[in-house]
This record gives sequence, structure tokens and C-alpha cells, in this order.
Amino acid sequence: MDWSVVAEYYPRLIDGAWVTLQLVVLSGFIGIILAIPMALARISNKRCINQFPRLYIFFFRGTPLLIQIFLIYYGLSQFEWVKNSALWPFLREPYWCAVITLGLHTTAYIAEILRGALQAIPAGEVEACRVMGMRKFTMYRCILLPRAFGIMLPAYSNEIILMLKGSALASTITLLDLTGMARTIIARTYTPEEIYIAAGAIYLLISWMFMAFFKLLDRYFNKHRLVTV
Repeated sequence: MDWSVVAEYYPRLIDGAWVTLQLVVLSGFIGIILAIPMALARISNKRCINQFPRLYIFFFRGTPLLIQIFLIYYGLSQFEWVKNSALWPFLREPYWCAVITLGLHTTAYIAEILRGALQAIPAGEVEACRVMGMRKFTMYRCILLPRAFGIMLPAYSNEIILMLKGSALASTITLLDLTGMARTIIARTYTPEEIYIAAGAIYLLISWMFMAFFKLLDRYFNKHRLVTV
């Protein structure tokens, strides 16, 4: 095995890793922002409110991420009104198509995780908020959503790691993320083992960084669970 190739192309792999990191962070941010109203609508007793999130979650959880990427990147360009809209400068770029698709995809999973966390909060805590005279908006903003976020952190961190691995599919629309850059280097050097091992090591490093970050968040949001001796 020729490891000198890895040393030579290591900066290119780092460039690809930076693109991958951007995809995960941006799409994760989009996902959590959209998942909050989606989860709140999902737990509503009114059918006219919870029907849309049900269909949304069913679609994005029930279809492959690769198909969703192709639908956004190749499918939207078929409509003239999309090409004539103000969004076309973004939708014609593979980078933003990947960010949007990953964000919409992970929204469905995060919304279900958040829904489960909200429903796992003991009823007594909700009643305590009502007894104190809190308005519904204040109750969710100050008490229930932070509480639910602490409950959902383990599942949420798993979803982010899965999204990190799923982001490799962005390379199918010519985006030079870590996987796309590795494939480009392999096409030039014919050293698949060395480059894929190096790319895998970088993915492991990024995963470790996310796991360490979520461990810190878990300590912050779940301070009440810490036992002092």
C-alpha cells in the first residue's frame, strides 16, 4: 500500500471534510428549527393541524434519501416557475440542494424524536406549569421544550451521526464532499484502499467530535440527573 498518496492528497481530503461538516451542521440547524413546529403540530388533537406533519414524516421517512436528493436536484429544474423564481440561484447549485434535502430529511426524524420526548414528560410537570399560571407559549419555551431536548439528546445525537454518514450521498450530484473528493482522488491515483481508509478515519474523527459535543450538551441539559457523592 502506498501511503505517500494519502500524505500528498491529505489537504484535498480535509477540504472535502470541511464541506461534509458544513452539510451536517447547516442541515442539522434547519432540521431542529423546522422540527419544533412540526412536533408541536404532531401532538395536536386537531386533525386539521396534525395531518400535514403526519404526511410529511411518512414521506421523508418512507423514501430513500438518495431519491429525495435526485428529486430536489434534478426534479425541480423541470419546472419553469422554479427557474424563474428568486430561489433558482440556490436550487441550481448542488451544495444548496444537498443542504435543503438533508435538512428536510432530518426534520422528519427529529420531529418524531421531539414528539416522543414531549409526550414522555411527566404529566405532573405540565400541571405544575399550569398551576403557576404560565401561558402555553411560555410553558413550552421555558420549561417543556428544554426538558424535552434533554430527554431526546441521545436519540438526536444518533440522528446527527446517521446524517453524517448519509451526507456521503451528496457526492452523487457532483458535490465534492469527503466521499466525493475521495472518489475524485481515486480516479486519478488508482489507490482506492489507501484513500478510502483515510476518508473513513476522517469520518470517525468527525463522529467523535459530534459525540463529544453532545456529551457536553447532555451534561448541561440533564444536570438534575447527576448524582453527587
